[in-house]
Amino acid sequence: MSAPTIDATTPAPARPASQPVLPPIKWHAPITYAVVAVLGLVVFGLLGPSGETSTFAVSTPRDFIQFTPFSVPSKLTAILLCLAALGLAGVSFYETRRREKAGAWLPITYGFLMVFAFLVWAVAGKDSGLPLTGLLQGSLFLAIPLVFGALAGLLCERSGIINIAIEGQLLGGAFLAAVVATLTSSAYAGLIAAPIAGALVGLLLVLFSIKYVVNQIIVGVVLNVLVIGVTSYLFSTVLKENPDTWNNPPGLPVISIPVLSQIPIIGPVLFRQTALVYIMYVVVILLQVMVFKSRWGLRLRSVGEHPKAADTVGIKVNRTRLRATVLGGAVAGLGGAFFTVAAGLAFGKEMTNGKGYIALAAMILGRWSPKGALAAALLFGFANNLQLQLSIIQTPIPSQIMLMTPYVVTIFAVAGLVGRVRPPAAEGIPYTK
Repeated sequence: MSAPTIDATTPAPARPASQPVLPPIKWHAPITYAVVAVLGLVVFGLLGPSGETSTFAVSTPRDFIQFTPFSVPSKLTAILLCLAALGLAGVSFYETRRREKAGAWLPITYGFLMVFAFLVWAVAGKDSGLPLTGLLQGSLFLAIPLVFGALAGLLCERSGIINIAIEGQLLGGAFLAAVVATLTSSAYAGLIAAPIAGALVGLLLVLFSIKYVVNQIIVGVVLNVLVIGVTSYLFSTVLKENPDTWNNPPGLPVISIPVLSQIPIIGPVLFRQTALVYIMYVVVILLQVMVFKSRWGLRLRSVGEHPKAADTVGIKVNRTRLRATVLGGAVAGLGGAFFTVAAGLAFGKEMTNGKGYIALAAMILGRWSPKGALAAALLFGFANNLQLQLSIIQTPIPSQIMLMTPYVVTIFAVAGLVGRVRPPAAEGIPYTK
């Protein structure tokens, strides 16, 4: 019996409509989890110091309940933590194979395990130990300018204006806060003045972007250079010549919330801070609600996503962008007060030290949401404070590597997620009727 012949011109049977095309499986995350866990197991565990212990302090003298510092065997603890992280990598492989997305608990738990394994290795054999509460408290404090800067970028870019000028807005806020606080002998007066400087920089940004339709990235870079030049000139000619009159600001006092500030770990970290930290809490919560749960936020996001459609229903696109950018500049200027009145320091040339650009990274990593920006800024603040704390206790890590830590964390964090997030569709695109 001969085989049936197949006509070459006969089309292949069509795929049934009930069988959707599945997207390709992406193995990047589970492979990364597994590789990092194996490296940690080898470096922190198997090659770690034998017979040493790692000591951690938890309580502060003002806590309700006092906990004595605890010690753990360095090598064994690091091995167990890395093995647990490797187990989470296996969970990630399983979830990815089933085309299911693991919850936020997996990366958070994984990160905690790997960071603690690193800390166990870094403080092995150090008698003084590592103050965990101080590490977290300092991380929150150092994240302040990043949080305000990221929120400023969020407000601008949600409306369609790219804000590269965050660095200049932070620096302008730091300068004006120092000068006003010195002249009035009041740190709170400087705190009120700081947003004015940031708002002025934001006003210049939006005017050049809307009225003269200049490339927004170029305008932002030029404004950064302008603010650096103006503040450096005034510092050299005015502030430096008579610092007692112009550049000797008082610092914001630490405000302890009764009862709450005495709770172990949580109290000193969250409720034993300056007024600027408490303002930060309010601003993050307020913007989270306003941007995503209010009529104003809906209009703001519509202008950044589809300005023509927003204009069709009667929303003033350019007016909305102007107001959002000026408000964002004021928020960034408030964050600039961290460098002077919040830290109790005199103003110095370029003292923001690139924090505005890291704030942009925090905004992207936080997916243009206030709570996401807060989480990303806390990550970078933790990396910054970690290198300070480990330098104090003289860990075996070279000081050059420690200074690189915040920036390396920034690069890896953004490189891992920037390709998976989508900015507002009309970002950076001028709108004309």
